[in-house]
Amino acid sequence: MFVLVEMMDTVRIPPWQFEMKLNDSIAEELNKKLANKVVYNVGLCICLYDITKLEDSYIFPGDGASHTKVHFRYVVFHPFLDEILIGEIKGCSQDGVHVSLGFFDDIVIPPESLQQPAKFDEAEQVWVWEYETEEGAHDLYMDTGEEIRFRIVDESFVDTSPTGPSSTEASTSGATEEVQKKEAPYMLVGSISEPGLGLLSWWTNS
Repeated sequence: MFVLVEMMDTVRIPPWQFEMKLNDSIAEELNKKLANKVVYNVGLCICLYDITKLEDSYIFPGDGASHTKVHFRYVVFHPFLDEILIGEIKGCSQDGVHVSLGFFDDIVIPPESLQQPAKFDEAEQVWVWEYETEEGAHDLYMDTGEEIRFRIVDESFVDTSPTGPSSTEASTSGATEEVQKKEAPYMLVGSISEPGLGLLSWWTNS
């Protein structure tokens, strides 16, 4: 679920931080820049693990800050495909079951990846597994707040960095920008269509 990623960046240290140790200042600036941010095709950055190399520091004319090229390792949330995780249902919609891990919310389990047969209850706004037994069908509701075990089956990254003005009409451009703002930079797709997956309460010993 968590991996160490080797990175490199040039860190700017403002003059008022010169009284601090260089490593401490660099660690503070790196965490300020990267913590809880999604790096394209890398994952969600959590925290600095260590600094592996510091190159020479420079102060450029007209800028009193120091600039140091830093090689470091960062703890990143990037689960591998087929990894099984446990999260909490934060809501349901026609698109599927939306899951949160507490620190990461952009996880969806689409309808085709639920335990089957499944239906969406419009009144309750929840997905329901119509579980068949010898005694008949039982509706198992996937309520908000329930703990759920799921398998990672896909992921997607979206480059949400700012782009320059386009030649399209202003109204079209504005609508496109609005869509991009709502699009998650990193999305995970899960599945519970296997025995043992789904709400933890479904599989507790009776």
